[in-house]
Amino acid sequence: MVNYITESYKELKNHVTWPTWVEAQKLTVIVAVFSVLLALAIWGVDTVFRWVVDQYFIWIKS
Repeated sequence: MVNYITESYKELKNHVTWPTWVEAQKLTVIVAVFSVLLALAIWGVDTVFRWVVDQYFIWIKS
């Protein structure tokens, strides 16, 4: 287990290319925008689904 942790640390330190601060900021904005768009899409689908279900139960009652 110690060997695994040691090798993982060496891998992160020597072989991983980390983004620059500016690049990390840009990627963070992209992720935030995508998250908001996805949330809005899910809200829209949920709203339409709720309307369809409401209409179905109104139709069943009549």
